[in-house]
Parts: sequence; structure tokens; C-alpha cells
Amino acid sequence: MSNSPQAADTHDRLLFEKDRPGSAVMRLPKLDVPAEGRLPGELRRQQLPLPSLPEVEVVRHYTALSRKNFGVDTGFYPLGSCTMKYNPRVNEAVARLPGFSQLHPFLPETHCQGALRLMHELEQLLCAITGMDAYTLQPAAGAHGEFTGVLVMKAHFDAIGERRRKMLIPDSAHGTNPASVALSGFESVELKGGPDGCVDLDALERAMDSDVVGMMLTNPNTHGLFEKDILEIARIVHKHGGLLYGDGANANALLGVARFGDLGFDLIHLNLHKSFSTPHGGGGPGSGPLGVKR
Repeated sequence: MSNSPQAADTHDRLLFEKDRPGSAVMRLPKLDVPAEGRLPGELRRQQLPLPSLPEVEVVRHYTALSRKNFGVDTGFYPLGSCTMKYNPRVNEAVARLPGFSQLHPFLPETHCQGALRLMHELEQLLCAITGMDAYTLQPAAGAHGEFTGVLVMKAHFDAIGERRRKMLIPDSAHGTNPASVALSGFESVELKGGPDGCVDLDALERAMDSDVVGMMLTNPNTHGLFEKDILEIARIVHKHGGLLYGDGANANALLGVARFGDLGFDLIHLNLHKSFSTPHGGGGPGSGPLGVKR
């Protein structure tokens, strides 16, 4: 990278520091229809403190910043359990199909039947490929789906009149699991793995009791290893009345090869932005649908 003052200026100065009032070329037209305020006045800003810059300077600014990043477009990224997964460009184009993208959130149902059909068929396809019986598409990210799943587990035990307080989390699990457990009011119990990097069945058997809600398992785990004893893990958890939760962070390795429902999982969240290449990062929000067995 160049050490010239020009390079330093390009990379280090914030857009707010480059502000030149009056230089912006965008002008919004005046409304020719009545303005409808859906937010109370005390929640609405009267002004936006945004910098004023020509479009070309904004493009150059963000292009320069992008060159400082390392990503899947510029180099090999070996960590498979994170969001840095490559999205085929044709899928990016499909996600922007006119009529599906940019739907207004207040459109009546009669005007967005195509999008609703798409979501309904998506649920059916996700059930088929993962072996689950039903999905909710509401969670807006993987951690959101995970949190929703833990609340579903809590609701299950509330419904049958059991008060369980502990959740088993292997030390090879996805890092967001303890946060979802804590936010749900449960206690996280770390389960140490065996020398092979997988769940220690003896440790699991000792940890399971009538106070355990269940176990949150990432498979393959964050060591990149398939939990070869998954059927026995499910048997032990279910023997004590617990539920087996699947974190779909590494689902790419299993999709089309094995189904989570057939492996003994009672519920699982997927990351559509990881495993099904919906736009993510700067291109759109994440998506973390939650699937359950009946």
C-alpha cells in the first residue's frame, strides 16, 4: 500500500471529514401526495447529519476501503464455520428479480401472493432436505433462529409441566450458543470433548439428568469433525427426556448427504445466507429459519 499523503487521505479520513456542504448531486423531489407519518413526532428526526459529497467521491471512498478487506473474492478463506462462504453470482442475480425484491412491507396480501408462495414452497423444501416437519422463516439471522429455538425448547417443557434449568453445550459448539441460553434464562453447562475432538459419550451420560433441557450440537463441529456418534448422542439425550438442538452453522457439509431429522435432532436452525447463498453482509440481511420435529 502506498504511503503517499493521497493514499493516507483516501483510506484514513471518514466521509464526515470530507464533507463539503452543497456538493451532493442528489435532490429529492417534493411530495405530490399527502405525507403519512407512521412514527410519532418525538421519534422522528428533523434533520439527518449526513455528509455532502459528489457520488464519485463516495464510490472511490468505499472502493478504497474494500481493498483493505480480505474476503472470498480476493483469496482463500479456510474457516468454514463462519459467514465467509462464497455465493455464486447467478444466485445474487436471482435474489434481485423484479417483483420479488423491494416489496413494500405494507403491501396487502393480495398484491404479494408470489412472494408468499415462494416462502411457503421454501418451507417445504427445507423440510425435505433436513428431515424436519415444519419451519418458521421469521428469524432474521442465525443467532436469532438459535434464540427462537431455545425459547421453543423452554415452551415445550413449560407445556408439559417440567421445570428444567440447564443446557449442555460442547466445547466444540458454535460460539453464539451460550448467549442464546443465557438470554433465555437457562444455565450453560460446558461439555468437554474427547481426545478425538468429538463429544465424549461418558461425559454426556454423566451430565444428563432430569434438570437438563437438552443439548445444543453443531455437526460437523467447529473442529471440522463430523460427530460420528450422533445417533448415540441423540439416544442418551432422549433417554433422559431432553431435546437435541442442531446448530446449522456448518450445514453445508451435510446438505444432500444426510438429514438432521434422521440423525436424531429435534429442532435445528439454518443460515440461509451461509448454506443457500441468500445475499448477506452489505448485500442484505441474514436469515435463520428454525425447523422442528413433531
